[in-house]
Amino acid sequence: QVQLVESGGGLVQVGGSLRLSCAPSGYTTWRYQMGWYRQAPGKERKFVARIEWNGDDAEYAGSVKGRFTISRDDERRTHNAVYLQMDGLRPDDTAIYYCHSAVGTADYWGQGTQITVST
Repeated sequence: QVQLVESGGGLVQVGGSLRLSCAPSGYTTWRYQMGWYRQAPGKERKFVARIEWNGDDAEYAGSVKGRFTISRDDERRTHNAVYLQMDGLRPDDTAIYYCHSAVGTADYWGQGTQITVST
């Protein structure tokens, strides 16, 4: 069974930076897409960024483009981690951030990690 374990959340001031990590386990292939979603209080979960298994074709939500960078380990392993470097954080970035992974018709979610941006 695939599991995703996130780390790196916390409290940061406006304009600060944080780096999230997500490590998968249980995959038997390295050809899986990975990404991040977030859910602010009282709102729906929304897409943040995703990256393909080969590190190409990164995609970002408009609200984070130019501030967030998604990357992943570039070796062909079944447990390549994905990272989200977040710079220039703003109060509206406050949310629970969820790691997401997909392969074929299956998708998986991490437990979520809280990011709070204070003024």
